[in-house]
Amino acid sequence: MNRHNRLYTTRLLLTATLSLFVAIAGAQTEALTARLDSLMGDRLFETSQIGLMVYDLDADSVFYSRNARQLMRPASCMKLVTAITALDRLGGSYSYETRIYYTGTISQGVLHGNIYCVGGFDPTLTKDDVTVMAERVVAMGVDSLAGNIIADRTMKDDNDYGEGWCWDDDNPILTPLTIGRKDTFLPVFAHELRQMGIALGDTQLEHSGVTPSNAKLVCVYRHSIDDILMRMMKNSDNFYAESMFYQTAAASGKRPCKADDARRITRQLIMKTGLNDSQYRIADGSGLSLYNYVSAELLVRLLRYAYKRPEIYAHLLQSLPVAGIDGTIKKRMTKGNSLGNVCAKTGTLTGISSLAGYLATADGKHMCFAIINQGIMRSADGRNFQDRVCSALCE
Repeated sequence: MNRHNRLYTTRLLLTATLSLFVAIAGAQTEALTARLDSLMGDRLFETSQIGLMVYDLDADSVFYSRNARQLMRPASCMKLVTAITALDRLGGSYSYETRIYYTGTISQGVLHGNIYCVGGFDPTLTKDDVTVMAERVVAMGVDSLAGNIIADRTMKDDNDYGEGWCWDDDNPILTPLTIGRKDTFLPVFAHELRQMGIALGDTQLEHSGVTPSNAKLVCVYRHSIDDILMRMMKNSDNFYAESMFYQTAAASGKRPCKADDARRITRQLIMKTGLNDSQYRIADGSGLSLYNYVSAELLVRLLRYAYKRPEIYAHLLQSLPVAGIDGTIKKRMTKGNSLGNVCAKTGTLTGISSLAGYLATADGKHMCFAIINQGIMRSADGRNFQDRVCSALCE
């Protein structure tokens, strides 16, 4: 066989092999689509609604869609919107900051002035953190305070709750200076100062004040955005999510910042994904609000946006619960290819169950997906359906 014939034969073999691969891939896609179609026939949807989209990140195209543009309440999948918006606006190196300042002068160990504790809405603050801050005051040579200790909460407005929160829920109070979610920062700080030998005398604890522009910095206590993301996403912590919502709001530069500032920044991101921001309603950062209205398509667009940007994706992915491993899906999808593969955020409210995140199919395709079950009487029905969808994609 001459060289020309060998090349011709090789081309034929390559073409035939490629055609075979394409045929196999096509058959696999058709089979998977048929499995998903069969799931859509579940009796669950005789009395409830479904919004679903699966997106092939490698092909950069929609793989499967059902009612994906229907507006629904996302429950805690709203935390995905909050996390991606914050990472896009603030960056993965952003830190939450609590600052201590003082005014006046220090003479012979006496601070003739006030101490200001400036809240940065850090939800992770503990008594040990406050102890470190008190130690920094002692390190200045202070052994007595002739003034007051004042809380500066001007980072955000004074709204204690989010818009559209149910009055009978166990809602966190949205104040930017707390310890363990409780408004106890000032008394704990004062207690730690006394324990370290600082005489407070007639010192008053003032729970509302503004730090003067000429105040001197004592210390800055920081926690990384990853510290907040891990609990916010793995444990679906509402207080952490609202703190991140207001961190984004504060990035507007306004003091005090408001929920509307965070909403505006979120809408800007929605437009960057190519969607019309006016079609959605953003109420809060945690998903507690009954006023949130998004779609499976929006969640998928945001997941795709994050995936295409390593500086966002790296921080987001490590914070998501992993099927059968940790977080809110530790006890779900504990067998088969879904185990350790599905990385997704859950959402649960009365009548709502949702799941959105990333997975890899059995043939190695990278997918993102969003599933919102609305109008269900039992959350378990929604979770079971979502697990079956993930299993169909992964197996």
